[in-house]
Amino acid sequence: MINFDDITCDGRLWAVRYEGENENALFHCLDQWNDVEWLRDFFLKNKSDLESYFNVTDVNEAISDTIEDADKLQCLILDLSPEADLEKIFRPLDNRQTAAIILNKEKARLSWLRLYAIRLEKGSFIVTGGTIKLTATMSERQHTFQELAKMEKVRNFLLDEGIVDRDSFEDYQDTL
Repeated sequence: MINFDDITCDGRLWAVRYEGENENALFHCLDQWNDVEWLRDFFLKNKSDLESYFNVTDVNEAISDTIEDADKLQCLILDLSPEADLEKIFRPLDNRQTAAIILNKEKARLSWLRLYAIRLEKGSFIVTGGTIKLTATMSERQHTFQELAKMEKVRNFLLDEGIVDRDSFEDYQDTL
């Protein structure tokens, strides 16, 4: 079962709460990206990628940069003002994509931080997860490949429920 938390309380930004999880995908990512122990473990496990793709050899520098960037990304994402435009933050997952697709896969990025989302329609997104991306493609590492799988799982769930836009998503939410 997949549940959705209304992050902005106006229907513009939602986050998936996966079955058995205590927090939604957005807050889970933000918590990890501010957890020094989790970050140290992550960067030590992925040190060769950190060095080869970003030329960063100091794990403490990577931790500090990540916490700083996570704070910036959080401020951008959680800007609750009516003027906040999520279209400026989320972009198609495929950098070569030029046309809109129903329930398109999107990303918000800041340095190596990535939040992944499904676009319901212009200005309305569902965050499915996120990660630290240290390689050129998502298929190169298990942790990024898992984020692709989660996006596809959520997209398929929405399609199976007949959800193709914000109106049908809101109708679905009203039935819960």
